[in-house]
Amino acid sequence: MANPTVPEILTGLVRRAIAAAGLGNGDDPIDPVVASNKPQFGDYQSNHAFRVGKANGLNPRAAGQKIHDHLPEHPAIAKTAVAGPGFINFFIDDDWLCGHIIEMVGDEHLNLPQSGAGKTLVIDYSSPNIAKRMHIGHMRSTIIGNTMLRLHQAAGWNTVADNHIGDWGTPIGKIIVAWKGWRDEDNLAADPIGELERLYVSFGQKAENDDTLIEQAREETARLQAGDPENRALWQRFLEISGIERDDIYNRIGATFDVTLGESFYNDMLAGVVEDLLKHDVATISDGAVIVQFPEDAQPKMLRETTVVIRKADGAALYATTDLATLEYRMKEYAPDRILYLTGREQQLHFQQFFAAWNQLRAARGVEDTASPELIHLWFGMLKVDGAIPSTRRGGTIRLAELLDKAVEEARKVVEDASPELSGEEKDHVASVVGVNTIRYFDLSQNPQSTVNFEWARALSLQGNTAPYMMYAVARIRSIQRKAGVEAALSNLAITNPKERALLIQLLKLPDAITAALETQRPNLLCEYLYEVAGMLNSFYAVSRVLGSDEQASRLAFIEAVARVLEYGLDLLGIRTLERM
Repeated sequence: MANPTVPEILTGLVRRAIAAAGLGNGDDPIDPVVASNKPQFGDYQSNHAFRVGKANGLNPRAAGQKIHDHLPEHPAIAKTAVAGPGFINFFIDDDWLCGHIIEMVGDEHLNLPQSGAGKTLVIDYSSPNIAKRMHIGHMRSTIIGNTMLRLHQAAGWNTVADNHIGDWGTPIGKIIVAWKGWRDEDNLAADPIGELERLYVSFGQKAENDDTLIEQAREETARLQAGDPENRALWQRFLEISGIERDDIYNRIGATFDVTLGESFYNDMLAGVVEDLLKHDVATISDGAVIVQFPEDAQPKMLRETTVVIRKADGAALYATTDLATLEYRMKEYAPDRILYLTGREQQLHFQQFFAAWNQLRAARGVEDTASPELIHLWFGMLKVDGAIPSTRRGGTIRLAELLDKAVEEARKVVEDASPELSGEEKDHVASVVGVNTIRYFDLSQNPQSTVNFEWARALSLQGNTAPYMMYAVARIRSIQRKAGVEAALSNLAITNPKERALLIQLLKLPDAITAALETQRPNLLCEYLYEVAGMLNSFYAVSRVLGSDEQASRLAFIEAVARVLEYGLDLLGIRTLERM
């Protein structure tokens, strides 16, 4: 079990002081102590006196003084002060700070609270369609999703990563029509997934001038779903071809899954879902279709006066049907406390409708609220490369494999310029790691819900909040340690100047940065924190010599502590570090 974080320790002391001062009791809600943004006035700060003062008819300054006067002694605190209209400022004791950092970086989770212990997360991410190459439209779901998986695992959650692939429906029928009509055996032998993708694009182009093709695709889809042996064999072959391409991408990016269950897995459950919705009057029949209609006062607002089709008049199921069946299955199989879905922003309405339909069905069944998992749709903005947004059907996509190859190629140029002393083999290895990290970190360093404009020069820069900059911060520490020729002993850690102290205070904030990234579903908050650590480390180097200084033993311990924080945080982001760059 992780040790309490500094904000948790200080918040507990404030809680005790409020009770001792007669201003409340230990069960009252309390505003947590937070890191100060003005270090000259303290390392941490409590503003709870404002709430306490209001509740007790005191001005905040008087309430703050009473709380301050009843604060228990604690070895973490060097001194305290009441400032301004009632802020209580805390200054951390230097010796305690060093000891706490030593304990923190020696802990398996670096003191990250295990808030998910005993809880289960199901995370639905990546979700490509079969018979197509993965393109940059899949990149954000895969990278952000895998990072959210890592963050939950670090916080103690039991996790189930489910790759809900598109392997059913009319798109498969389109490929079957194209396969039977105009496949190229030579292309198929040379590049199987490329030939399937060519057939899909070709179908779209031909269908613009031939309306009968769409009907043929529907017929082939119906045969597939009815169990036609020929179409089932083709479908199985498409799955196998697609899996090879998909797994290669995941290996390169570092994405992992526990289960890969396509839409087809839930096909036999769809009729039961529709019947259940009708039975409980959540759905109604309208012009032969089964629909769920949301009232004009529905929440959130985007739901108001919208309708989601659960089954079309011709009997066909839709995404909402499959998603409801999938959720039913996950509830029975995993009993999750949280389910996290990652898709593009254009699916916001779909997920709001799906969640609302599920909640209405639960309410109609009379299920207790505790039986429902927390349903979260983490949507993200588009990714642009050179300002272009890819078009899927016309074949204008930027393939993810090609983007990764390009990243490695561009990284090789940077490595050639920055590290000419490395051997060719070393340069290739560094470039392969830096290239993939560059793509991954650039995405994660952005707000997920922003539109990302990927720029090669910016992403590969050795300056700024980039993968190369962060990786170099770790590699430089390891280089200094190799030159020292001795193993750093953390027990030697001591504060020798203000830069060191400021950076050690920053290291204390790692658990809070991870927790913030996890609970807000914004990995970029962790990127920003780590970038601040790396920047403060460079400021330390500017005024402090490590090797050959009188403080060498302490400073070797100091940079080792920094390295452990950087490596742990970067690992949660899926960023591999290197000993040499």
